[in-house]
Amino acid sequence: MESICTTSFSLYTVPHRHLKKPRANTMLLTSIPCSCSPLSSFQSLPIRRRSAKKLLRTRISCSATTGSAASNGAVLSSVKDVLQLRKPSNSALEQLDIERGVCIPFRKYSPETVRNKVLESRGAILSLMLRGVEIVWSLGFYWSTLAYDFLVGRDEEVVPYRARQLRNLLCNLGPSFIKAGQVLANRPDIIREDYMNELCILQDDVPPFPNQTAFNIIEEELGQPLEAVFSRISSGTIAAASLGQVYRATLRSTGEDVAIKVQRPGIEPIIYRDLFLFRTLASFLNGISIQKLGCNAELIVDEFGEKLLEELDYTLEARNLEDFIENFKDDPTVKIPRVYKQLSGPRVLVMEWIDGIRCTNPQAIKDAGIDIDGFLTIGVSAALRQLLEFGLFHGDPHPGNIFAMRDGRIAYVDFGNVAVLSQQNKQILIDAVVHAVNEDYAEMANDFTRLGFLSPGTDVTPIIPALEAIWQNSLGKGLSDFNFRSVTGKFNQLVYNYPIRIPERFSLVIRSLLTQEGICFTLKPDFKFLEVAYPYVAKRLLTDPNPALRERLIQVLFKDGLFQWKRLENLIILAKENVAKMSSNPAVQVKRMQTQRDLKFERKLDLTDTIKDGARLFIVDEGIRRQLLLALTEDSKLHVEELVDVYRLVEDQIDLPSVAVEVARDFPTVVRDLLLSWSDSVLSDR
Repeated sequence: MESICTTSFSLYTVPHRHLKKPRANTMLLTSIPCSCSPLSSFQSLPIRRRSAKKLLRTRISCSATTGSAASNGAVLSSVKDVLQLRKPSNSALEQLDIERGVCIPFRKYSPETVRNKVLESRGAILSLMLRGVEIVWSLGFYWSTLAYDFLVGRDEEVVPYRARQLRNLLCNLGPSFIKAGQVLANRPDIIREDYMNELCILQDDVPPFPNQTAFNIIEEELGQPLEAVFSRISSGTIAAASLGQVYRATLRSTGEDVAIKVQRPGIEPIIYRDLFLFRTLASFLNGISIQKLGCNAELIVDEFGEKLLEELDYTLEARNLEDFIENFKDDPTVKIPRVYKQLSGPRVLVMEWIDGIRCTNPQAIKDAGIDIDGFLTIGVSAALRQLLEFGLFHGDPHPGNIFAMRDGRIAYVDFGNVAVLSQQNKQILIDAVVHAVNEDYAEMANDFTRLGFLSPGTDVTPIIPALEAIWQNSLGKGLSDFNFRSVTGKFNQLVYNYPIRIPERFSLVIRSLLTQEGICFTLKPDFKFLEVAYPYVAKRLLTDPNPALRERLIQVLFKDGLFQWKRLENLIILAKENVAKMSSNPAVQVKRMQTQRDLKFERKLDLTDTIKDGARLFIVDEGIRRQLLLALTEDSKLHVEELVDVYRLVEDQIDLPSVAVEVARDFPTVVRDLLLSWSDSVLSDR
């Protein structure tokens, strides 16, 4: 059967499932055709009103009766169709869109935009020539020292010195190169691990610009003197980064403390000029890049440029804040600062001041009466929700951007660097987890291709044994000793030796997980990441009504055609553990006292929807029915004892009368599905 494809529009930071019905502040888009074909009929979908077109992302969603493989093929075909409608075309950006499973009709970045922006200014050619000479001379001289080290045979012994030299060189070349160094610090596919470790220092060690310059920029954006808006402002910077710096102030009108983020002066033309030169240089390196990484160098520059220009616009960061607030609005354990949009602009961002405790100070957290284990559970769950549930996650959660609130909540700041995962990418990530659990390394290698780590058509056969060795070695001492840093170290060697490219969004995922795991180790040296992550994943698999996750749950519970009773018991135990830890957090208790609304955290594991869906599948799906009956009669015996054990685990978690009512309400739908299934089988037999 042919797959049915629709084109849906949503803000890139708001999952489509949140947009269920129009509200007062929504509008309809009716002028964008469905991506299946240029001749397809128009569709309308409510989206939240946002002024900037650049925030729109086209999300291609497919439903196919032929299964997930056909669906994924339809997604790629649909994205390609949309891309053919856009002019002028750019092969690197088109490849990025296909990998991400999204199409971006309105871009802040494109090679043409950068070129036009640079060449429209007076004296552009002279400026480019001078800057080009500076860059080529600096990098060329550094490259010659590396070549000399290699020729005299001392290249390994001077690595620490050359790594520091590279860091200082990038810092001296300005903000664009500082950002490039920060990106390289998370790209083992491009540079060696010892150089990556040195470049990590660039994350924090950035000198500030003069206070008076910053205050002048704030007044220009506000259109009025500082004293008219703020009754007090800090005399020095609270934090400095490559693109801007932060001050603390007090609003004159309300007395509220706020954080003011100010962009570095004159940085935009510098960024555009350097991006133009980066891409020009990349065009000469395509051959080497394709050989080493399986992609051209221009694609890597386009990824970097797209993310950099998004960070440069503080109005985008303001919208990121709003979207994080929307995502966590029902989560009493996470604090996101509100933004004062009337005081913000492209170069200045005013946010609520977060009065928390830095996560690098475990003693202060303990002195505040915060339970370390509970706080770590909250942090890991919040990170996994961003990654697997929302598809919008904080890309730079270093210790300066995460705080412990005194009521036990976790607080995030600095939302300039966020990344988006499409529904397609999230499902592939979950597939990879399932394949890892089932030790299906061939499919894990194919997942790498689907996620963009490997170019289409790459022979994955040599990579399969390497993946198996990495995973088996990491789990050699058991799941309790698993940590991302050890896995990443082995993975870095893999990507350095094979033509593997780490897409920008996944380099941010890796950095985010590594950084947060490092924070956890600071707070609790014997912290076990999977002991916290697995309960969340188990709860999500058992309770999320998403059909894709229901399918993954079935894949986890069946291995080689056999039902895994012990795995089901473990999932239930872990899910109950997650519910218990989250509901006992002090922040949840306070929130419950303040409102009667039942929030995200239940006191019990709600399996009502899961039982209802399972009953429907048992009645309607002949294949599932056969597998479950075989599971109950495996090895020529009735597995009543296992069934009783599972029931004992959930009997205190479910309300049988309520479940019965829900199943009864769903009975007409089940009967309809059963009749449709029966008619399909009859027609196929004929």
